[in-house]
Amino acid sequence: MGGYEFHYGPRLISGPGSARRLGDLLPPGRCLFVTDAVVRGLGLAEPALAALEAAGIEAVLFDDVEQDPSRATLMKAVAAGEGCASVVGFGGGSPMDVAKLAAYLVATGEELDRLWGVGKALGRKLPLALVPTTAGTGSEATPVTIITVGESEKKGVSSPALIADWAILDAELTLGLPRHVTAATGIDAMVHAIEAYTSARLKNPMSDLLARESLRLLDANLLRVCDRPDDVEARGAMLLAAHLAGVAFANAPVAGVHALAYPLGGHFHVPHGLSNALMLPHVLAHNMAAAMPLYAELGRLLDPALASEGRQAQARGFVARLERLSRAAGLPQRLREVGVVRHHLDLLAREAMKQERLLINNPCPIGEADARRLYEAAL
Repeated sequence: MGGYEFHYGPRLISGPGSARRLGDLLPPGRCLFVTDAVVRGLGLAEPALAALEAAGIEAVLFDDVEQDPSRATLMKAVAAGEGCASVVGFGGGSPMDVAKLAAYLVATGEELDRLWGVGKALGRKLPLALVPTTAGTGSEATPVTIITVGESEKKGVSSPALIADWAILDAELTLGLPRHVTAATGIDAMVHAIEAYTSARLKNPMSDLLARESLRLLDANLLRVCDRPDDVEARGAMLLAAHLAGVAFANAPVAGVHALAYPLGGHFHVPHGLSNALMLPHVLAHNMAAAMPLYAELGRLLDPALASEGRQAQARGFVARLERLSRAAGLPQRLREVGVVRHHLDLLAREAMKQERLLINNPCPIGEADARRLYEAAL
C-alpha cells in the first residue's frame, strides 16, 4: 500500500431538526445567509433563521442564487456579505457553492480570477456552516465550488480553504422534495461515489471505504424515498450517503461523467444530477476495459448474487443495475428528452474538453472524438 493523505472535512452535525442549532454554532455578529427563492418559498429556512434571531445573530439574507450560479450572482453575494462575521449556505449545491466562495472572498478580498483551479486559494475564510436541503451534491463536505462564467462555461475553485466549519444534515429539510429532484440528486451522489472509487488520481483506502458505504446506502434507499417521500429514516440515510460521497470525492476527485455533464448544464440548463444520470452508463462503458475490476467489486457489493459470475459479468451487471435504478426512479434516459439534438454534439464535445481538471482523473482517456461518441450514444 502506497502513501496517501486524507482530509475528513467539516464537523458533522446530524439529526432531524439539527438546523435549529445554527445559533449555537456561529460567532456573534451579522451572518450572510445564502439560499435561493425556492427554498425560501417552501419555508425551509424559517426555523434556522428563527434560531439565528433567538441567538442575537442578524441574518443578512441573500436568496438570489440560481441554478448553475453565475459569477455576477457570486459577486452580489460577496457585496451583501461585507461586514459579516459568518456565512451560512442553505439549500442545494448552488447556494452552498456560492456560500463557500463568498465566505472566502469576503474575508480575504482576493481577486476571483486568481483562484480558479486547484490549491490557489490559500487565505482564511469566514466561519462557514453549510446545510443541504437535497441529498446529492455533497457540497457541504467538499473544498470545491463551481461557478458559471460567461454564457455557459463552468469554472471551479478547489482548495482546503473552502471547507466548511460545520455541515448540518437535517432530514426534515428534505421531506418535501419532488420525486424528480430526489431521484436526480440521488444519482448525482452515486456518481460521486463511483468516480471517487475509480479515480485515476488520489484514490486511497479511506476514500474507497466511504465511497462503498455511500453507494450501498444510496442503492438501498433511493427508490424507497422516491416512493415514500416522508420516510425520515430513509431521507436521513440519503443525506448521510451524499455526505460520505462528498468526503470521498473531496479526496479522490471525480472524472469523466462530470466532465461530460457540465456542458449539458451550461448550454441546456439540465440540472446537474440529471446531467450525470444521462451520461453515467455511457462513460462507464467507455471506462470498462480499465475499470472492470473496480466495477466488478461494486457490482458484488450491491448484488451479492453476482459473486458466482465472472468479473466481466459482475462489472456489466453493476452498470445495468444503475441503469435500472435510474429508469425506475423516473428520470429521463436520453439526451433528446432534454433538448439535445445531433447538431449539438460537436459543441458539447468541444466544451467537455475544457474540463481538464476532471478528465485527468478518468480511468480511460477521453478525447474530443471520444466525447462526441459518448454524447451520440446518449442521444
